[in-house]
Amino acid sequence: MSNERQPSAAVRRAPPARVAATPGDRSASASALPAGGASGIPLYRELQRRLTRALSEGTWKPGEALPSESRLAQQYGVSIGTVRRAIDELVSGRILVRQQGRGTFVATHTADRLLFHFFHVVPRADGTGRPPGTAREMPRPVLRSFRRAAASATVARELGIESGAPVLRIDNLLLLGGRAVIVDEISISAPLFPDLDRQRFEGRPGTIYGLYQADYGINVVRSTERLSAVACPPAIAKVLGLRAGQPVLNIRRIAYTYADRPVESRVSWVDTREHEYLSDLWKSDPDHDR
Repeated sequence: MSNERQPSAAVRRAPPARVAATPGDRSASASALPAGGASGIPLYRELQRRLTRALSEGTWKPGEALPSESRLAQQYGVSIGTVRRAIDELVSGRILVRQQGRGTFVATHTADRLLFHFFHVVPRADGTGRPPGTAREMPRPVLRSFRRAAASATVARELGIESGAPVLRIDNLLLLGGRAVIVDEISISAPLFPDLDRQRFEGRPGTIYGLYQADYGINVVRSTERLSAVACPPAIAKVLGLRAGQPVLNIRRIAYTYADRPVESRVSWVDTREHEYLSDLWKSDPDHDR
């Protein structure tokens, strides 16, 4: 369930961001907005859509700084207040990151971003696992299999592709505290990742979502997760050291890029004997106002 990093390599932070040219220099999304919300939606919402479109077009790359609010206001023909509110929405959606005294940047997939936004398995608060309050742990991955397959009806529906279309199927075992805790079954559309193979996937320097972002220009900006308690299938039970039929946490995740385009389907099987699922919806973002 995590877009985890390889244990042998430290997460590489993005290089110091460069300030982008104005959107008008590189994107057709930067035309002046209709005055007075003529499109029928609030002006800041229309600007938010335009900025999101510019991001999806690659106008600003991950880790790159956006132009100043005054520059954006001039480019789009709106007030600074409208720009600020549109950017606030994108920051709230974790698409952009504000850094105090530096500016606003396109979010990058670092270890912190993984642990606080996409990985929610922690030691149980009742002390069954590690002591309560223990810092979140980066899982250590073990790649079990990497293969091409035909999309099942469920995966096809989740990815918005045809049933039977080619997908890459990646099975990962995640270790926490040196113990097998999670089995991830990941499916991604093969045409979106045309040269991705086992060697490239296994040798990635950072997180899985960092690989998507850096090598394929696919920026995962949000995900949906459905949780249920299920009986563990025999094959998964064997990997996790459980009895077949023993209860486990099942998590079905769909990861999305800009404009709510699905890019990854993931099923996770979690051993909850010493771990549980924690979602800190309003917890402070470690990248925010840094």
